[in-house]
Amino acid sequence: MALGVDGEEKSHDPVGLFRKAQGIDDMAARSDENEEEEEEDDEEDDEPRLKYASLTKSQGPVYRNGDATSAFLVAGDKMIIGTHNGNIHVLLLPSFQSLRSYRPHSASITGVSISPFPPPLPTATPEVLNRVAVEPRSHPARVPTFQDAASPSAKSPRQMPVPATPSNSIHIATSSIDGNVCISSLIDSKDVLLRNFGRPVQAVAISPEYRNDRSYISGGLAGNLVLTVGGRPGISSTSNTTGSAAATASGWLGTIGLGTNNGTDTVLHSGEGSIGAIKWSLSGKYIVWVNEQGIKIMRSNLNLQSSETDFAWKRISHIDRPNLSGWEEMAGLWKARLEWIDEDGLELDDEENTESDIAEVKNGVAASIASTDVQSIRQAADSKRVEKLIVGWGGTIWIINVQPGGTSVGKESVERKVGLVEVVTMYAPETITSSSLLTVRRLRTDCIISGVSLYTPKLLLVLAYLTPEEDQKNRDSNSQQGTPRRGVHRRQNALQPEMRIIDIATKEEVCVADTLKVSRFQSLSATDYHLGVLPLIKTSTKVVTQRGALEVIGGIGGGLWDVTRDATMYPTRLFGSAASVRSSGSNSDLQSGKAASGLTTDINVATFRGQGAHPDIMTRGMKIFIQSPYDCVLATKPTIADHLSWLEVHERFEEAWNLINVHPEAASLLPERATDSSPGTPTKAQASLVEFFADDSSQTTSSQTRNSNSQAEKEKRRLGERWLQQLVKNRDWTRAGQVAGQVLGTSSSWEHWVSVFAEVNKFQEITPYIPTVQLQPPLPSQVYEVILGHYISNDRPRLDEVLESWSPELFDVHRIIARIEGKLKVGDVREDTFEDGTAGRDWHILMKNLAKLYLADGRAKDALRCYIKLQDADAAMTLISDYRLVEAISDDLPGLILLRISKEQQKSAPLTELEEASIEPIRLLVDEAHHGTVRPETVISQLEHRSGMLPYLFFYLRALWNGDTYTAPTSPSLDHPSPKSVNLAATEGKSLVNDHADLAVSLFAEYDRSLFFTFLKSSQSYTLEKASTICDSRQYIPELVYLLAKEGRTKQALSIIIDKIADVSQAIAFAKEQDDPDLWDDLLDYSMNKPSFIRGLLEEVGTSINPITLVRRIPESLEIEGLRQGLSRMIREYELQDSISEGVARVLRGEVAMGMNTLRTGQKRGVKFEIVHQARPASRHSNKNHIHLKERPKVIKPGHCAGCGDAFFEDDSNGNRDAAEKQTLVGYPCAHIFHLSCLLTYTTENNDLPDGEEGTTSYRDGSIGPKIRHASRLKDKIGGCPVNVHKEDKM
Repeated sequence: MALGVDGEEKSHDPVGLFRKAQGIDDMAARSDENEEEEEEDDEEDDEPRLKYASLTKSQGPVYRNGDATSAFLVAGDKMIIGTHNGNIHVLLLPSFQSLRSYRPHSASITGVSISPFPPPLPTATPEVLNRVAVEPRSHPARVPTFQDAASPSAKSPRQMPVPATPSNSIHIATSSIDGNVCISSLIDSKDVLLRNFGRPVQAVAISPEYRNDRSYISGGLAGNLVLTVGGRPGISSTSNTTGSAAATASGWLGTIGLGTNNGTDTVLHSGEGSIGAIKWSLSGKYIVWVNEQGIKIMRSNLNLQSSETDFAWKRISHIDRPNLSGWEEMAGLWKARLEWIDEDGLELDDEENTESDIAEVKNGVAASIASTDVQSIRQAADSKRVEKLIVGWGGTIWIINVQPGGTSVGKESVERKVGLVEVVTMYAPETITSSSLLTVRRLRTDCIISGVSLYTPKLLLVLAYLTPEEDQKNRDSNSQQGTPRRGVHRRQNALQPEMRIIDIATKEEVCVADTLKVSRFQSLSATDYHLGVLPLIKTSTKVVTQRGALEVIGGIGGGLWDVTRDATMYPTRLFGSAASVRSSGSNSDLQSGKAASGLTTDINVATFRGQGAHPDIMTRGMKIFIQSPYDCVLATKPTIADHLSWLEVHERFEEAWNLINVHPEAASLLPERATDSSPGTPTKAQASLVEFFADDSSQTTSSQTRNSNSQAEKEKRRLGERWLQQLVKNRDWTRAGQVAGQVLGTSSSWEHWVSVFAEVNKFQEITPYIPTVQLQPPLPSQVYEVILGHYISNDRPRLDEVLESWSPELFDVHRIIARIEGKLKVGDVREDTFEDGTAGRDWHILMKNLAKLYLADGRAKDALRCYIKLQDADAAMTLISDYRLVEAISDDLPGLILLRISKEQQKSAPLTELEEASIEPIRLLVDEAHHGTVRPETVISQLEHRSGMLPYLFFYLRALWNGDTYTAPTSPSLDHPSPKSVNLAATEGKSLVNDHADLAVSLFAEYDRSLFFTFLKSSQSYTLEKASTICDSRQYIPELVYLLAKEGRTKQALSIIIDKIADVSQAIAFAKEQDDPDLWDDLLDYSMNKPSFIRGLLEEVGTSINPITLVRRIPESLEIEGLRQGLSRMIREYELQDSISEGVARVLRGEVAMGMNTLRTGQKRGVKFEIVHQARPASRHSNKNHIHLKERPKVIKPGHCAGCGDAFFEDDSNGNRDAAEKQTLVGYPCAHIFHLSCLLTYTTENNDLPDGEEGTTSYRDGSIGPKIRHASRLKDKIGGCPVNVHKEDKM
């Protein structure tokens, strides 16, 4: 909120604390008011690159007693402000709490510098942080002066001590027009130096290492660049450059050690007019200052290598001021603005992507190197680093690159350069040459530069001071004050300052300049404005443990409190330290708990906001401060929420909706609306800092994510509604319908907007986007019914499309059916009406959709009637198959069969076309016949006597005979029915056809002769006489011959073959088939007067009849062509037959001989059996008695008789032959061995032994004859093994 001239708050415009440059100054004269308004409207379409917020109220103590600011510096977490009354105020950021206020000067302060710069990162403990940020600090009625600090006994209000933290351990150097330079420690009020230079000092730059070298550089109207080293704290001294006797004596005595050490002053440069600005570089290597002749750059005494000691305080380069009119008079009055740029702290260009992860990796690698190596690497890198300097002076801007020098070859020796300077300027039509022999191009502007810096690597940030054009032309030295003055300035016609962003490459402004609202701008000069920047600072994980709570929140200036960036870009940095709520993982190097301080979750955002911190200062990105004597304005990069608000204010609802759709987190950053907030939902200020700044991955709960998503959805709906309202207002109904489908998500909103479209008859625009899936709560069915009712009456083709995509569950089917039936009954939509040149188009559409609705309502029979009327065979057949509706239409089977057949086809189409068109219903009827639903009798009764239906009856009977059943289109067995099912259906179908065999005979004979003959051979149910009559009438001779033969009239059949067919081959085949000798005689009798038949008989009869009989019956006087060849062929056949017979006989004889040889070989082969080697039992019975005492063994053991089970014995060891077996043993190839007596009694009781068995001595003496005779008798007596024979009988 900006302050007006009277100090009261002014209302701000919707886009923030700024307005566009053109058309905002009411005090400036404009020639054309209408043109001004048009330009303003056009410019409002450009989104601002920066957003602005007033911080004036946060600096209330600064303006106490009517004081006004004259100097300004912001760095780290400190804001230091110098005033016209000579006061210094040190404020803590972001809370803007006063750390210290003191008065080192008696007049306006002209410059402020701090050491070190940038200051250390804050490392305050939580207790100190809470005390500094939360406790209100008292403001004394009178600000302490230098004399108060120097005199401990002086009575002055006591301020609270500043916490002695590293970030507070800084020294503040100030210069003033009172001729003094004051160096004061922030934490130690006694560590203060005051040095008087006799003339107004306009600039001071304290050494970055002041704590060690106690040096600083100053300059002013005297024109001397003075280096001051040393001095006693608490003592006010006079510079020895003033020329006074006391100062000269003090300096001379001090040099010889006799006087007090009040410091020494050295003039580094002089003689080129007053010095307006001095600044040390960020590395401390270089010093830049500006006097009336130009810009000077010098090498300092810091960070010198061992070989560079002679470079200290040597000038590197000089850049002349522009040689243009007005500069001679104004060079000393225009205050130069110097800014050394930290390029790592710039905002990223829009097309660039952050490389923070790479930087983190690099830092992690560097952390693993030894400290000495790290230091040497850093020194080497720093020594080669190019430092960028931005200088704004008058209306010109220089971009300067400063880098260490190298060596150059002179005429006689090699020279070493202190440094190199490359100057880049823009917008200058002429070219001049600098003292460094480098080309210089100037950037000239239409303003006076009050502040300059880099915003991104490609964009320049300029704080522009403006005056009316007529005053620009008449500018003189009296119109601009060289130094700030208290009270009312002479100038009363200045314009409001502007913030400009310039593209360095194109040299053009990237957007229209933003005009800043500040108080009393008419009376301010260019020197009254100051620009301060807190850059982004990206620190590595290595130093996280050394950072304090505030830096953990976001990093100093990257800003400080830039928690959104830290949470999203540096999650490792935020949660990898001991100051985080929880560790980032085991791979972190910071889990040792060695951090000096940490941030606990009880510090929340409300702490800072309640103490004056503006919400914008808590946002991400670079912080840009614009300070005027009476106001402080903060400029930051607009957040995504700001972008969203800007889009909404400018009624760019489409972009706003898409933005929140892609980035739903933007909704959570918007101010909470009363309609969207609930008492139980915690606000942002109630969340802890870690939870507030962390990204989604670091949250411990999902409640905030859910709340954000919920808020995002609400915001999307709200923006969507406004987007729709805008489109409807512009009557863009087509786009509005598309957007409705995209943004509407509730049933109430859909109901409202459908009614809006319906009121203006814009059904076509909204219908495609209405939800086709039921919402929760559901959308009322009347919404859908209104649209369907419109299309039923006005647009039937569109009705077809809508019903195709809408589920019947969305609307009341009964009502829509009633509407369509009513429309058909009215009669204005009929089958013969024409629409767009098509007969019955709308009637077909209504009937088809009526059938679908019938199905949705469960009325399948009504739907089937609709499809039959439409002759939609596919739908009808599918419906009949799915719902088994054949029986429902069994009274009109011809209509079912003729679904795919038109009247023209019935008259002229060939049988194959009719068959293809009717195959599906025919097979369906066959399938129903198998199920018994529609019997063949029903089909025959409706088709047999109906004109033109006999072909379809034939198709039916044939399909029934072949088993061609219907298969539904969705059946997986459509192309591959199982053979078993086909055979079963064919068998059952043949049985059904046999019940109507005579009808089948007549139809098959009419339409399919091959099937007719097959049926005659397969069926036994038809009447032979009727079939013969049909064959005789149609001259189907083969079929008639078959039937005559089947009746037993073979002679008549043979006569027909001979007389009508005259085919001797068929006659012979018929005679062979019948195998009747009398029929052969008849064939011979019929053939004797036909030479061709006789020759055929000779060639083909073969051996079926006696050839002698055939030859003898040939008439002697009959001339037969080819008789010789016929006889030769017959003889060859008989010779061949004889040869085959002989060959078969030879083969048979050979096989018999082989079998006999095998038999004899087997008979000659011995049989192996085991003998028991043990003494014969004494109680051994005689051969004839022991057989009956033994039972047949169940298990036949080796070496035992298979009949009695006794073991076989041989002679004992003493040669006693009485112990050996006395009976003859008989062995078989199957390894079964029998006593001869046991073998004879195994299957019969006849145990009479053959002669010679009892008297064994007759053939045991070695004679052969008895053995042969005995074996011959045994062969006749015994057969094969009785054990195996017995097993085969059981099997």
